[in-house]
Amino acid sequence: MNVDPIFRSLHKAQRFPLRVCQLVVRKRVPRPKPASQSEWTGAVRTGWNRVSYRYRPSGKHSDSFGHREGDYRSWLEPILRAVPPGTEVLDLGCGTGVPTSRILARRFRVTGVDLSDVQIRRARRFVPCARFVRADMTRVTFAPERFAAIVTLYSLIHVPREEQLSLFRRMATWLAPGGWFLGIVGQERYEGSEPGWLGSDAPMFWSHYNAATYRRWLRELKFTIAHEEFIPEGDGGHHLFLARKARSNSDRRTD
Repeated sequence: MNVDPIFRSLHKAQRFPLRVCQLVVRKRVPRPKPASQSEWTGAVRTGWNRVSYRYRPSGKHSDSFGHREGDYRSWLEPILRAVPPGTEVLDLGCGTGVPTSRILARRFRVTGVDLSDVQIRRARRFVPCARFVRADMTRVTFAPERFAAIVTLYSLIHVPREEQLSLFRRMATWLAPGGWFLGIVGQERYEGSEPGWLGSDAPMFWSHYNAATYRRWLRELKFTIAHEEFIPEGDGGHHLFLARKARSNSDRRTD
């Protein structure tokens, strides 16, 4: 079986340190979701506008869940090592640009997309060398095969489940052959909300399938999964996938 050297090195060498987060939050409860896609999008946009400074206070070295820059750097390390410098990388659901876009922008030409007006304003200030777009990730468009890597950490979990497979398909078209996908997605199937998230006056909504579903989608889209793991958070957690798009139609998965 032929496995390229980058893939082999990522399988054997990369180990991601885990940080168990200490923040105690209100219980998230399943509840009827907004009546339409536009209402859901509007609620998530408003929620992030109101909690941006609570989630990532200016000058702090971690977010409100205890994730530090070192955690993000360890998750991004395979991308930093495998993707050629100067190529285009997409940070989908970039938030304030800190730390993901900021780390990536030191090596790549970064485009960040986020739904929140406040998050995008802060990202443009924190990472001036990157390009940021205020947009709904399920509606934004890019040219085929534009990006060498797509990174989406903790953002797909706010997209309605029924929109996610089509988004994965679009991401696959945006990636160049042999391009890399790095995502942190749901671990278990869930859809619900939390009122007054992070002490704000706004609710937040979550929606995701389980890790097995995302694994199946990646394989169906001809990605080779290089690494995956559970990322704990409080009494639950999320799932990380690092995967590589086939370099040609004749490529076969090796995972």
